[in-house]
Amino acid sequence: MTRRLAQVAKKVGVSEATVSRVLNGKPGVSDATRQSVLTALDVLGYERPTQLRGERARLVGLVLPELQNPIFPLFAEVIGAALAQQGLTPVLCTQTKGGVSEADYVELLLQQHVSGVVFAGGLFAQADAPHDHYHQLAERRIPVVLINAAIAELDFPCVSCDDAVAVEQAWRHLSLLGHERIGLVLGPGDHVPSGRKLAAARAAAEAAGTTLPDDRVERSMFSLEGGQAATTRLLERGVTGIICASDPLALGAIRAARRRGLAVPGQVSVVGFDDSAFMNCIEPPLTTVRQPIEAMGRAAVDLLCAQIQGGEVPPGELLFEPELVVRGSTAQAPRA
Repeated sequence: MTRRLAQVAKKVGVSEATVSRVLNGKPGVSDATRQSVLTALDVLGYERPTQLRGERARLVGLVLPELQNPIFPLFAEVIGAALAQQGLTPVLCTQTKGGVSEADYVELLLQQHVSGVVFAGGLFAQADAPHDHYHQLAERRIPVVLINAAIAELDFPCVSCDDAVAVEQAWRHLSLLGHERIGLVLGPGDHVPSGRKLAAARAAAEAAGTTLPDDRVERSMFSLEGGQAATTRLLERGVTGIICASDPLALGAIRAARRRGLAVPGQVSVVGFDDSAFMNCIEPPLTTVRQPIEAMGRAAVDLLCAQIQGGEVPPGELLFEPELVVRGSTAQAPRA
């Protein structure tokens, strides 16, 4: 107990006597100091006293599927800064292969009495994935915001980039460059954003008086290696323009083309999605569809704070407009 008092006191910058008064519910402590002590307890991993466990901490869980894709650290930076402006502290929860699962993180966050949770990419976007932990959050009325498209059964506020518009922009760009054999590298079959992208590509092809054959659509895990393998199969079928569902997939597509001795963009054009860090520094610089990360992250925090403050936030999706950024990985289609 003495060690706990000392650690919390040092963390907050107050005396052990002040910490003791807070833990015992004694008067004479300002609300700000009291809240700082309770937050320090949560951060250090100590359980709150029984009489204080019903109160939520000024902590917000930020659950990300990975950090290898540069788009997720960028989301974390924007959301973390916006939370700090609201007096909230983000608790970063990043999944790793074979590590702590999303459901395990939710359980840990509930034990810490978090004020809310933001999910930026995760199992909520996969129809065949387990979703019990989301329902657990809903049952406990924990404020939640999802970033990017979710399955229909989850009634949480959602902030998304418009996948249909993103593909329309990329498809139009490649078509104007003369590409007729356009292929797609998408995420898994149950991935909602990828499903939206596919529907938009088929609609774009139909509007141009043609169709999108099934053999020009490849599914992959979201990784450079997955993009390389999927693109290799598309190149075997004569595709000259490739639209990818993420920038790492697009980097894999460029690698696949080079391994086959094909020039990018001279013989194969590649379009990514996200406009994550350093995509303008690779060779060739990547043409990609930019997600408005700053606006999306701040909107997610606004929605979360409105819930935390007791406001009514109807479930539904805010769609943000993407922007095609043309760089050096796309060019006129090769002549037959």
